[in-house]
Amino acid sequence: MSKHADASEGVGRTILTANDGPDTPEEISRRTFMATATMTVSGIIGLVLAVPIVGSLIPSGSSGGGSWSPLTADELKSLQTATAKPVKLSFTLKYTDGYLPTQQADEYVWGIKVDQAKFEAARPDIYATPGGNVGYPAVNLGFVIFSPICPHLGCRFDWNTGQNKFLCPCHGSQYNFDGAHLAGPAPRGLDPLPFREQSGVAQVTWIEYKTTVPQRIIISYQA
Repeated sequence: MSKHADASEGVGRTILTANDGPDTPEEISRRTFMATATMTVSGIIGLVLAVPIVGSLIPSGSSGGGSWSPLTADELKSLQTATAKPVKLSFTLKYTDGYLPTQQADEYVWGIKVDQAKFEAARPDIYATPGGNVGYPAVNLGFVIFSPICPHLGCRFDWNTGQNKFLCPCHGSQYNFDGAHLAGPAPRGLDPLPFREQSGVAQVTWIEYKTTVPQRIIISYQA
């Protein structure tokens, strides 16, 4: 036989390896078991990771209440002697962040002395249901405590004595003494916070409300 015939016989010849043979039932069963086991382990790991992540997304206020932070005696006195100007009240906010130990930070709120009937007439948005009612007395002991967070995008507003208004420096939202929305992009008036006096100590509860919406939706309470 010529060398030309030998070459033609080699055309198309395939060299097989051990992995190219037909699958046996045992091999198929083994691969199926390994694939199932891998998916099961991955699912367990995903579930373990998902539990704390989902838990951190649930508002801490969803259980229905926050704790109280005391104001100093001087802060209470300044609130009691207030007239036609808001009073900036400082306190220490204690909070938790995930699995970290309880932490604290210096915070402040705005307090005003009001006539309850006049305030309720000036701020019907607080008492509107659904969407406005906060679920606790906005006026207590003749005072209203406002969160310092602008309901527009969460900036901190300030009191402008010259204009007799609360002004937000970020986007120009304006509020009168009673916290009613006057101008700017804010979707609602200022948010009142719970206030009480216990054994001569004034206390407030910090609540974070959702911004950019007209409804008062609680995001979280003070831990």
